[in-house]
Amino acid sequence: MSQPQTLGSKDTVVQLFQHFAEELDDQNDRRERLIKSSRDVTNLSKKVIFLLHRIMTEETDEDDHTLALRAATSGRQKLKDIQKILGSMQVELRGNLFWQNQKNISPGLQEYIEALSFAHYLEHGTLISFQEVQETLSDNGAPFFPLPMSDYLLGLSDLTGELMRYAISAIPRKGGRMKADEVCSFVRRCKADFAGLTPFVKGLAKKQSVTNQSLQKIEDAAYAIAVRTSEFDLPPDILDDIVARCVSGYETNNHGRKAQRWQEHFDSDDEDYEYRA
Repeated sequence: MSQPQTLGSKDTVVQLFQHFAEELDDQNDRRERLIKSSRDVTNLSKKVIFLLHRIMTEETDEDDHTLALRAATSGRQKLKDIQKILGSMQVELRGNLFWQNQKNISPGLQEYIEALSFAHYLEHGTLISFQEVQETLSDNGAPFFPLPMSDYLLGLSDLTGELMRYAISAIPRKGGRMKADEVCSFVRRCKADFAGLTPFVKGLAKKQSVTNQSLQKIEDAAYAIAVRTSEFDLPPDILDDIVARCVSGYETNNHGRKAQRWQEHFDSDDEDYEYRA
């Protein structure tokens, strides 16, 4: 029967702990680099989202579809810079190192998925698939790192907040009321689909609460517009002008505070408004 191995000398013990110290230092350095890269991804992704919103609210003669395609094209160009940063993380995340450091890159990865899915929605009007997201995180078919399903779902859940802002800002545009109804139905389906996954994904329940708030804001706006515009026997362009004046006072924010109701804006309008040719 073989004897258990023992440490031969004090020097061996010192060398062993020096090795442990080097591993810990290496892991801490890797963690700091990944956190910095994740923050860079987050900041750039937010800029892409702002870019998409800015283009979609431009005063232009382009129809909504053409404008959305232009916004998506510009957004995808900016997303390439983010993909380069994510690709540079590949060296730090080989093998099991990815799962050891997943929490360090999750915030940036989720923000990237939010920006990517927003650009995809503007272009296609659909939800981007898991495989399509993974393909953007690949080089010649080889993934930079495995895409966690949880980060994919949490990133998509964040998309609903941007869709709420998009729907609200689209209402005063020509055909915007129909677009708001379309976005409202889409967000409602997303909320219903994500509800079944809530018990299995940490953090999704909290994001579902925000999604519910976003959905309520769109529904309130669409409902108030539909009800109050039905009271005016006016040409569509005049109705759009009334809606635009109401939208100018409608405020939304990122902190879950209740936005001012559309109904208040409509009630403040002159009930005896008359159209004069």
